[in-house]
Amino acid sequence: MKKIAVFPGSFDPITRGHESIVIRALPLFDEVIVAVGQNAEKNYYFTLEKRMAWISEVFRGFPAIRVESYQGLTVDFCRQREAQYIVRGLRTSADFEFERSIGQINRKIHPGLETIFLLATPELSALNSSIVRDIIRNNGDPKPFIPETIHKDFM
Repeated sequence: MKKIAVFPGSFDPITRGHESIVIRALPLFDEVIVAVGQNAEKNYYFTLEKRMAWISEVFRGFPAIRVESYQGLTVDFCRQREAQYIVRGLRTSADFEFERSIGQINRKIHPGLETIFLLATPELSALNSSIVRDIIRNNGDPKPFIPETIHKDFM
């Protein structure tokens, strides 16, 4: 059976931290699906199309990575894609507490689904999309915090 993992998030925008987690997850799985969640109640800074295009560009050279969007519960998306794993990145102990609760609920809903936590590398542990959006919103330079392949969109 193929080992399929889902890395869900809003990726508004994708950061170097997201990129690092996906690249580091690759050796553990046969396929990693970067799943861009859509929540009608959330106001995104960037369009779904733009976020998906950026993620596709970042991982263009990796055939084992797919980029898809979804609505609804992540566990339902995992079930539809026959994924057995959810990958989550942890930056802080607060991330762990939040993600642990979600992972336990997901496992209750879908007992065959495991959540795998990967620790953020120390140099990326302070980074999140909210900070990057704030930098962009205030005309700062986001390039140190986003994958190099999308720098051209922020010149």
